Parts: sequence; structure tokens; C-alpha cells
Amino acid sequence: MTDTILSSATREVAIGFGRPFVMIGERINPTGRRLLAEEMKAGDFSRVEADAIAQVEAGALMLDVNAGIPLADEPALLARAIQLVQAVTDVPLSIDSSIVEALEAGLAVYQGKPLVNSVTGEEEVLERVLPLVARAGAAVVAISNDETGISEDPDVRFTVAKRIVERAADHGIPACDVVVDPLVMPIGAMGTAGRQVFALVRRLREELKVNTTCGASNVSFGLPNRHVITGTFLAMAISHGMTSAIMSPLHAEVKTAIQAADVLTGADRDCAAWIRANRDPNAALGARGNREGRRRRTVA
Repeated sequence: MTDTILSSATREVAIGFGRPFVMIGERINPTGRRLLAEEMKAGDFSRVEADAIAQVEAGALMLDVNAGIPLADEPALLARAIQLVQAVTDVPLSIDSSIVEALEAGLAVYQGKPLVNSVTGEEEVLERVLPLVARAGAAVVAISNDETGISEDPDVRFTVAKRIVERAADHGIPACDVVVDPLVMPIGAMGTAGRQVFALVRRLREELKVNTTCGASNVSFGLPNRHVITGTFLAMAISHGMTSAIMSPLHAEVKTAIQAADVLTGADRDCAAWIRANRDPNAALGARGNREGRRRRTVA
């Protein structure tokens, strides 16, 4: 089956069917984070470094890095953020920008094989981004919208995704290096959003044989207790074939749902990761104490 191989200078990560779900940490993004935006614009990247470390410690296998700040030098900020994150972590990165010049700057300093986030089905974007991805030998996130916008019809989104995969092949980018984002809409605003994504992910897996990702937190936007919604959505999406998501690994409800889904789909072989994450830390000590107690009673 399809594997998308990403790398840093020292570490590889595979996104693929039958493999554990890949959490791509979302927090290095100044959108909606005023303090982070102000700090980055002022040249202070300490919070970026701290967010990188915290997300990896929480289980993120990759990190998304975005520096989209209005009226700032986004190419320079993105390049600097990538260099600093690669200095404090060893996980592969997703280079995230809608500005081609920023993507170019990020790719110029990146060590390894990154994921470029992203390309859409718009003709102008395809012609600017895909050659850049091909030259860099990178993988790319394909977002299933085009000049007509985001369709509510999953068949239309599938057609857009298929066109991007075909155009990528024209530039020498194999399907294994195209990770499709089926576009997750807020379930509170569109009641069919979940069903649309599940149906589309299954088609992408079975017909195009491509890996998938999404901005997972979009689904619960505006709802109370939203992390439970996000975690449940991801578990269901995994059951339909989704292989990665850009998300926060810091919320226990979301992370636990993903770990459980890996168990139930067989991606967590012998439940090893689940047992490591959920083993009672006092169990081994209790067992030793019981054995020692029995020995003392026997000697007495």
C-alpha cells in the first residue's frame, strides 16, 4: 500500500495505510494567537521552540510550521522558524504557507524531505507550487478545492483531488507524495460534514490510493467540549482510512481516541503502544511488593 516518507536530517516518518496514525502538531501557527504573532514579528521565537518541544513530547511525529502574520516578512519568518524548530527537535516538518515565496524560503533552509502545505486545484496555484515541490523532492498536501471554491458535494471534491494527483504526476511527483486534505467543515454549521469526509476519505484510499490529512480541529469549531468531538471524529475518520491530521497532541481526549483507533484498526500491533501509554506505573512496584511480602512470610 501507499507510504508517504518524510524526513528531517536524522529521522524518517512514514504516513501510510496499516501504519499508526501520524499526529502533525498544529500549534506553531500565529493565526488566532495574538501573542505568538507579536513575538515572532519582533524576532522572539522562544514560544515557537517551546511549542515544538511540547508537541513532540506529547507524541507528535511531525510538526506544521506556519508564519502567516499580516504586514510581516513571512518568507524570512518562516525560514527562521524552520531553522529553530529543526535545531530543537528531530521530527520532519510540514512547511505551511499560501505564499509561494515563503514556501521557497522554507524549502531553501530545510534539512530532509518535508511536506509542503499546500497546493489547491486552482490552475495558477498548480503551476506555481508543483514545480517547486518537484525541484525540492518534497511531498505536498493537496487541498480539494479549486477556482469554484469548496464544494459541499464530496464527488466534486474527489474530482478536484484526482486532478491534482494527475497534475502532480505530470511534474514527476508520484501519488505516494501527494497527501490529500478532503477539507473538514465545522459540524455545527454543516450537519453532513462528518459523513462527507468519511465517504471521501474511503474513496481517496480505495480509488486513488493516496494518504490523507486534515485540519482536525475545524470539525468542532464553536462547539462546547470540542476536544471530545475532535477525538471521536478522528477515530471515525481513521476507520475510513485517514492516515494523518494536523492537530494538537496536547489534548488527552483527542490523543487517547487516536491511540484507541490504532488498536482497533490493527495499526498498533499487539496493542503495544496502548499498553505503554496506559500501563499503571505502580503495577510493577505492587507486584514486587507482593512477592517480597510472600518471601518474608515464608522465611518467618
